[in-house]
Amino acid sequence: MQATGFLRDIWTGLGGSSDALADVAFEGEGSLPSVFAVSDLAAASVGAAALAVANMAGSRRPKVRVDRRLASFWFGTSFKPDGWAAPPAWDPVAGDYQAADGWIRLHTNAPRHRAAALAALGVEPDRDAVQGAVRAWKADALEAEVVARGGCAAAMRSLADWRAHAQGRAVTTEPLAWTEITGGGGRSRVPQDPSRPLAGVRVLDLTRVLAGPTATRFLAGFGAEVLRIDPPDWDEPALEPDVTLGKACARLDLKGPSGRERLLALLAETDVLVHGYRPGALDGLGLDPATRRRVRPGLVDVCLDAYGWTGPWAGRRGFDSLVQMSAGIAHRGMVQAGADRPVPLPVQALDHATGYTVAAAVALGLARDRGSQTRVSLARTAALLAGSAADAGEDGGGALGKPGDADYAEGREATVWGPLMRLRPPASVGAAVMRWDRAAGPLGASLPAWPGSA
Repeated sequence: MQATGFLRDIWTGLGGSSDALADVAFEGEGSLPSVFAVSDLAAASVGAAALAVANMAGSRRPKVRVDRRLASFWFGTSFKPDGWAAPPAWDPVAGDYQAADGWIRLHTNAPRHRAAALAALGVEPDRDAVQGAVRAWKADALEAEVVARGGCAAAMRSLADWRAHAQGRAVTTEPLAWTEITGGGGRSRVPQDPSRPLAGVRVLDLTRVLAGPTATRFLAGFGAEVLRIDPPDWDEPALEPDVTLGKACARLDLKGPSGRERLLALLAETDVLVHGYRPGALDGLGLDPATRRRVRPGLVDVCLDAYGWTGPWAGRRGFDSLVQMSAGIAHRGMVQAGADRPVPLPVQALDHATGYTVAAAVALGLARDRGSQTRVSLARTAALLAGSAADAGEDGGGALGKPGDADYAEGREATVWGPLMRLRPPASVGAAVMRWDRAAGPLGASLPAWPGSA
């Protein structure tokens, strides 16, 4: 099983001591179907996040247990509707298309990204029309045109092509995580309640879609108070029942002075900021790192992006499925399967693994009790996974299949969409078992305020 190797790479890449690795025990069997060791990455990244929570107890560090089967399922979706159907995960135009010389993926879930792709192609939002137009383009040229218009697209490259690409070369030279100690003391963050080790920690969540929300959902599971902020026009209906678990969700227009002022007031009372804006995007909103440190000395500041923090694509918009295409993962899956089209990972593993890495960085930052800034990326996580092969040994335990009734927690979670079944937590930290004090809910359902604040 490669989970121990992934755990070591993630943990030490975040600056954790290798002596702590022996405190993590993996249990459970089964593997997600992939040429890559996705279930090992799932177990390892969950383990790293849980170990970081345990590490907050200092010399009294409790043992960590990670269920490989459940961690794999959490890399998919954590819930199953009971008597209702979740919205489709993808816009009708989104997907893989055959170009004149290869394949390209268009990511069109956001209206402005769909508009950019359709404008580049000069067609209406009809899948057949899109395919017809894409065939007239070379994949690289269409990728560049869509991106230039503010959209999101990725031509399929092989692992070798990505390693030779300027961005691929840049990413492979980056550390798994960049961490800078920024100074400024925070309040003592040693857990007071071993059963809720993050109780009292305030986390301001400026992330969307999947990686960042995965991180903050994990933190909420150990007691953190999470306030997610979205723009007025942003929705992700297919994901909300999954990633808003345990969080208050509000809206602010950060492009206006009142929204920025309110965010700064929230920031002054927070312990942790997690954000997924592209490099420099928060600076343009008047929320540059120096301002964030001035407003909240001792802030644990963790950010993520898609394509890395150096190289020509450092500022490029991206998502898990696009990075899989760019970084050779979908191509390797196609070759291994003998397929005639891209074969991506069975789950959005880059998002989830990066999310748990973010959660680990947060907990390690809290344990330092000093301000810090950490940066991670989906592309660097892809490089970690790309060096693996699916584990065919006894520890893999065969194919996982679908979650069964025993994989879900007892009872039903009541939500505005209807009742749902939630997977049992994938990890425990000593006496602390993950649980969420707030049911999942729609974006914008709460006020932009910390509970109990004026």
